Amino acid sequence: MADAIPSKKIKCPACKKPVAWANNPHRPFCSERCATVDLGNWADNKYSLEGDPIDEFSEHPSDD
Repeated sequence: MADAIPSKKIKCPACKKPVAWANNPHRPFCSERCATVDLGNWADNKYSLEGDPIDEFSEHPSDD
């Protein structure tokens, strides 16, 4: 019988706790709580991407 390959461990992006990648329903997070905290940070504009701000209304053709 072959030995089981150990699961790769990564750090949770929210709390930095080591967490298994395989068979983790919340990956890359360690828990639903950390995933929800991260989503809230995006919603509160705590994260940003580099680049010039855009006017989202000027980028789309009018619906006329």
